[in-house]
Amino acid sequence: MTTGLIPGGQPPEPQPTGEPMPQQRREPAGPPDPHVDNRPRSSVITARAAASFEPVGRSVATARSFVRDTLQGWGFSDIVDDAVVLTSELVTNAVVHAGTHAEVLCLRTEEGVRVEVSDRYPEREVPLQQAAATMGNPDREGGRGLQLCAALATRWGVDYTPTAKKVWFQISLPERAVGTRTAGPSLPADLLPLADGRVRVAVLQVDRKGSVSAWNEDAEEIFGHSAVQVIGKPLTELAAWPHTPGTGTGVAEALQLSRWEGSYGIRGADGRVIRVYASHLRVRDTGGEPSTVCLLVRDHERAVLQSPSRVPAGDQPQSGDGQNTDPFEVFIGSPAPDDLDGLLQRTVERSRDMLDGDSAFLLLATDDETELEVRASTGLPSARQRFARVPVEAGPGRYGSARMPAVHDDLNAVPGAVPLLAGTGMRSVVTVPLKVEGRLTGSLGVAAEAPGRYSNEEALRLQFAADRIALAVESARLGELERLRRGSLSFLVEASDLLAGTLDRDQTLALMAQMTVPTLATWCAVYTIADQASEPYLSYVLHEDEELIDGIKSLLSKIPPPDPVPTPGARVWTAPAEVAHQAALRTSMRSLGLTGGPTRQLASGIGPTLATAGAVGGETVVLPLVARNRVIGMLTLGKPTDEHFRQEILELAEDLSRRAALALDNARLYSERTAISQALQRSLLPPGTPHIEGIEVEVIYRAAGEGNEVGGDFYDVFPIGEDAYGFAIGDVCGTGPNAAAVTGLARHALRLLAREGLSGPAVLERLNSAILDEGDRSRFLTLLYGELRPQPDGSADLKVVCAGHPLPLRLRQDGTVVAAAEPQPLLGVIEDLELYEEAITLDPGDVLLCVTDGVTERREGTRMLGDDGLADVLTTCTGLTAGAVAARIMRAVERFASDAPSDDMAILAMRVPGIHMEA
Repeated sequence: MTTGLIPGGQPPEPQPTGEPMPQQRREPAGPPDPHVDNRPRSSVITARAAASFEPVGRSVATARSFVRDTLQGWGFSDIVDDAVVLTSELVTNAVVHAGTHAEVLCLRTEEGVRVEVSDRYPEREVPLQQAAATMGNPDREGGRGLQLCAALATRWGVDYTPTAKKVWFQISLPERAVGTRTAGPSLPADLLPLADGRVRVAVLQVDRKGSVSAWNEDAEEIFGHSAVQVIGKPLTELAAWPHTPGTGTGVAEALQLSRWEGSYGIRGADGRVIRVYASHLRVRDTGGEPSTVCLLVRDHERAVLQSPSRVPAGDQPQSGDGQNTDPFEVFIGSPAPDDLDGLLQRTVERSRDMLDGDSAFLLLATDDETELEVRASTGLPSARQRFARVPVEAGPGRYGSARMPAVHDDLNAVPGAVPLLAGTGMRSVVTVPLKVEGRLTGSLGVAAEAPGRYSNEEALRLQFAADRIALAVESARLGELERLRRGSLSFLVEASDLLAGTLDRDQTLALMAQMTVPTLATWCAVYTIADQASEPYLSYVLHEDEELIDGIKSLLSKIPPPDPVPTPGARVWTAPAEVAHQAALRTSMRSLGLTGGPTRQLASGIGPTLATAGAVGGETVVLPLVARNRVIGMLTLGKPTDEHFRQEILELAEDLSRRAALALDNARLYSERTAISQALQRSLLPPGTPHIEGIEVEVIYRAAGEGNEVGGDFYDVFPIGEDAYGFAIGDVCGTGPNAAAVTGLARHALRLLAREGLSGPAVLERLNSAILDEGDRSRFLTLLYGELRPQPDGSADLKVVCAGHPLPLRLRQDGTVVAAAEPQPLLGVIEDLELYEEAITLDPGDVLLCVTDGVTERREGTRMLGDDGLADVLTTCTGLTAGAVAARIMRAVERFASDAPSDDMAILAMRVPGIHMEA
């Protein structure tokens, strides 16, 4: 059964009986085809578009975008809003309330557009024409979509079968003169929008890759970039699109839509962000290559591209029954609550048009209702940026009329009554509060340039509209806040992971800045304080445009740093903006020759100075970096000219500053302790290897563990008399600081005892006693100690004692490898040791290799290098220098296993050069 409601005096087609009856027809069994055309046969379809949407909440927003893009692409901008409102309600009924898939079909005809929404849930209330009065309260959810169809559509109806339901509506195009796309009413000259002496429209063309391919003269005049400078560059490099954690859409996405209008910023040649109003049209050339044509004007000249018609106050639209219909009655519910920015912008534009004003604005209250934050405006100068805040309570510069409706006939008589309008030229204003359950959630205002424009009647009409929209605004605001908090939580978790992953001070500073820019601010600077007696020091500066970093750093270095106040929270710091503006002014005056003297030499510096002024000329805030009850620095965040921080961003920055302060202080403590540890460890290493005439000596030492320079292994080569040298290589049980303590005892004791003229066994026996005297701190020690004396014939005599240490290996010139000593008891275990020394003569070309067990016990799974493996490597070193031998042994040890060594390693190689030494 098909039931049609045809408002506005458009009756259904007459039935054969002569009585106007609802159309009836028999439907076949089974689900209907959602794309079956049941439009009047007189219409001719010129285009169609269809899409299917899943039964989930986000499908409503997707369906709105589908219909909006389709109709804008067809050139039906006049009826887009009504079609989107109706589609939103009908798709919501299908995917949210009915819980089924929704099929949306758009049909373009010569008369207008027809949209069909089909679902699979027919058991829904279908109000008949005769029972229209029973549709109930307009505030209830059920049936509201059909009420909107009756209010907005030219024709509408419901196809109803036992298995499915299809609701369709048709909206006709407004009658216009031939060739007219859109038209507004005639206005007096004093009501026409203001523009500069010559209106400039920048025309850009952007290819499929997002790069600028065309740039006209007006674009060069507005932004200061020549066509040669920008053609070929991505538009995203010039565009300044707002970025907020968890929200925001980029200009790159806007370029992919068939049609798009809106505001964003373009960075000029001087670095300042110029707010523009843009209209994008996606086209393709004869070869099928798509591109986007962009028309841009300065934001306050948006009327050049967008002139919404204003209905005079006395000419309100009327419904079919003759009752006045407030524009907000058809506005409720669109955009959806999750589209806060679109909802607010639509609200101010409809409010301005409803009261025939010159501007409108909407502010949202903070959670504690003490401040109002600018969230949307139209018709106001670009200086009234979003997120600027004003206090609510009464007083100079405060918004005292926010909590109740107010009408000001002439703002010149009550300056400061509405701080947002100061210096805008607006004279009369009407403001009304947005309240939910008695709580102030925002303020809506409409202003005009002429005094005395508004009365209590307009205030009541605006309050009625505000009451109808307040709940939707609050719901959308809470949704945005929840998304922002989720994004903030994810951001803080990632920031904590990154900050915890380093203990390097410089890297921590860089991470702080990179996490802040551009997510939270356009630029940032980090000041650090070494101690309580030190002044803050500028340690790091970052800007999203790297070319401006040096200029900002130079500017901040000339400004006294902010006071290190430990009070939590962000505080405004005005010094950078003031100095930047003064520097820019002086530079501009010099460039004009107003101060005398040649100006040609100064021209090269004008750009950077002006660019720097634009970069730091906005709001700047300082957050203290407090760790362990001490201010260790400040985090400074900045915005470009005339931009403000929103409260949620400042709260997120405060959370980040606490984590960053602790990470920075941890890095400081780690650096201090590392420096102390390294100084102590270096004191345990030999000061250097002495030069021994006729003997090559090479040492390689690797301590296990991160940050360790000394472990349980040690070595030493030192003179003990004329032409006599002592050498030692040992291994203390264990690794780390405790083993290093025994290492220091052994190395210093060896030097002292050997220089007393004692023999090798006597030296080791006394060292053994010293180790045992350490009591519980003692550790056993393996040690190879020897004395070396070069001989006139080119050989070298050695006397060695191997106390539990891996045996030294001797490499002869013929490539044979033999052990050069016998094993004896290790030190630090028993008191009475009987050690002896063995004599060795190294012939020219021979090599004596001494290693610790970290070399021989190198493992890969169940395999171990061992003494035999070490000997095999050493056999390949015939003819090599001592340095080459040690390097080859270490390389073989490292390659034996893939894991990092877990034990200390020391290699001592001594070689007696032959007569013809090979390199």
